[in-house]
Amino acid sequence: MNLHPRELTTSIDPVKLDRLAEVAIRVGLQLQAGQDLFLTAPVSALPLVRRIAEHAYRAGAGLVTPMLADEDVTLARYKFASDESFDRAPSWLFDGIAKAFAGNTARLAIVGDNPMLLSGQDPSKVARANKANSIAYQPALEKIAGFDINWNIIAYPTLSWAKLVFPDDQEDIAVAKLAEAIFSASRVDNDDPVAAWKTHNAELRTRTEWLNGQNFHALHYTGPGTDLTIGLADGHEWQGGASTAKNGVTCNPNIPTEEVFTTPHARRVQGYVTSTKPLSYQGTLIDEISVRFEEGRIVEASAARGLEVLNKVLDTDDGARRLGEVALVPHSSPISKGGLLFYNTLFDENAASHIALGQCYSKCFRNGAALSADEIAAQGGNKSLIHIDWMIGSAEIDVDGLHEDGSRRPVIRQGEWA
Repeated sequence: MNLHPRELTTSIDPVKLDRLAEVAIRVGLQLQAGQDLFLTAPVSALPLVRRIAEHAYRAGAGLVTPMLADEDVTLARYKFASDESFDRAPSWLFDGIAKAFAGNTARLAIVGDNPMLLSGQDPSKVARANKANSIAYQPALEKIAGFDINWNIIAYPTLSWAKLVFPDDQEDIAVAKLAEAIFSASRVDNDDPVAAWKTHNAELRTRTEWLNGQNFHALHYTGPGTDLTIGLADGHEWQGGASTAKNGVTCNPNIPTEEVFTTPHARRVQGYVTSTKPLSYQGTLIDEISVRFEEGRIVEASAARGLEVLNKVLDTDDGARRLGEVALVPHSSPISKGGLLFYNTLFDENAASHIALGQCYSKCFRNGAALSADEIAAQGGNKSLIHIDWMIGSAEIDVDGLHEDGSRRPVIRQGEWA
């Protein structure tokens, strides 16, 4: 029995949904009075979009502009569009978005589309469309990667996503379960989620301050299928939880978040590593990834599933085979303990320590806001059209911090902070 979307919304706790909207505006964005807001969402997430608009205007938003996506419209392109369509992207739209960001418009993304929506489509068309979008979106992405503005990502429990995570449950039960998992991970399952985020941010800040005080030259990972040394960028700075954007607003870009992260040196990564969780990327599940690095670059790659897509990702551009982020997450994080595979990086990356191929974040450098692109590159920062996180942490992984003099200090032991 297929339920009407309105019937499915009754499976979602309205009080917690409203708290999530409030947290997105007050914690995720810390939206400023008079500031415009641009948000994107699946059309099925309209109940959350409406609540966010209410909280945004109550906070003094200038103008809230939503843009909605529909899964059937997306699939129609792959079924009926001409072949030439897959090398095009609406650059006029992305230019407008970049202009909005340059004018201090805040950015909010609600995720929830079916992660496997494109799994049955031609991988070459998916790759071409993604590359065209990445190129067209680059001016806007630079404002996000450079942390020019306050931005935030949250999630909504859509039916298509819920059925993937809970395939054996009835539709209403699956949506209810996914909703509760999202609310728990987002810390809105209590009476004062804003205070809960203040406490959590303080804990993450303690971790980043310790790591910044150590000023490690590299991190060494060991475990099953892994012996990897990741050099850290010159002048790197660890971040986690709330951070201050170049426009002066302190925000939480990801809700949920359990990670502390920084920028690796794009030319100082050596060794091999195996993924510990599947990567869901553009409708394809890439599992059991194994890669080997030489002088910062992936020179060998394999996967038990999704290898064709992985290889297309690695061939995106010169920076796609190098790292742009390294993040530490304890194995005992709430998302890890929940035991769910969300098929969504926003959640799955917060279940395990991870690395990201591609573009680095300028905010992960000391005085990063003042550094030019050339200065960031000279200090080891990577540049690419992509930024894709995949998980390498588990209860069997150890991490040591290496100082420049060769001395080492335990950082992670059996997946937990040492």
